[in-house]
Amino acid sequence: MLIRIKKASDVSSSEITSKEAILNRRAFMTAAAAASGVALLPTFAGPAFAAARLENVKKTKWGEAEKPATLEGITSHNNFYEFGTGKSDPKRNAHTLKPKPWTVEIAGHAEKTGTFDLDDLIRPHQLEERIYRMRCVEAWSMVIPWVGIPLGDVLKRLGPTSKAKYVAFETLVDHEQMPAQRSPALPWPYLEGLRMDEAMHPLTLLAVGIHGEVMPNQNGAPIRLVVPWKYGFKGIKSIVKISFVEKQPPATWNIQAPREYGFYSNVNPERSHPRWSQSRERVITGEGGIKALFAPRAETKMFNGYAEEVASLYAGMDLFNNF
Repeated sequence: MLIRIKKASDVSSSEITSKEAILNRRAFMTAAAAASGVALLPTFAGPAFAAARLENVKKTKWGEAEKPATLEGITSHNNFYEFGTGKSDPKRNAHTLKPKPWTVEIAGHAEKTGTFDLDDLIRPHQLEERIYRMRCVEAWSMVIPWVGIPLGDVLKRLGPTSKAKYVAFETLVDHEQMPAQRSPALPWPYLEGLRMDEAMHPLTLLAVGIHGEVMPNQNGAPIRLVVPWKYGFKGIKSIVKISFVEKQPPATWNIQAPREYGFYSNVNPERSHPRWSQSRERVITGEGGIKALFAPRAETKMFNGYAEEVASLYAGMDLFNNF
């Protein structure tokens, strides 16, 4: 069956997928989408780089004036240490990841907890395309057209209690699917966290696709976090657990190098990384040849240009020390 819940009372029978639906998942999804008007995820079967279009995606105004990087650029230059530390390693090595079937455990201070099939967790929500500027702590950036759902919508449905002050995330650990986890490059599993108000902010996404296609393995299939006003390493990939917790949760890079990577990790051109400035960034478009050689550089904006939307979250905070 497609959903396993620890407490039967947590979810209504209408949220549980039948055995018959499993036998013809694609037909079930198409019919359900037509009947309900909401988008469902397609099957995540096939090799890492096979294209699979997402259906019933709502276009939004976020970033509509921006020119997104190419799909090739987005999928060929990224960080995913579970598949290697080089920028091209994820594309080369992520074919071992099996993103279907996929379950996500919900734990902690919430009314609904248990282990949910990914489709059942997402089904009630409308998929949206949002074009966000994304900034890496290594001083490069991309414009990426994400497809996903607001994280806050999912969290509300799970019913966090008053004790839930933070949301913690955890990536899959599987040495067969993620062979670079055999190395001690980082402590595994990869961990991240957000303050509850950050997690509930309308800009924060659970992304399942890029450029209208199912999320490629190397970019965090089948589901990853996108927080556009923070440095990219906060965007945890291949999520298998979401926990509502009372205290600030551990975050992998903050554990690994606390002088260099703070818990908040808000994009801040005024606070340099200990080894390089954050005042400017190289904009990667994915276009090859001479254009790649002379990739443009831009001034880094506070909160990555989203200050109008998110600055109020940090009113009164010392953003130099709380970095």
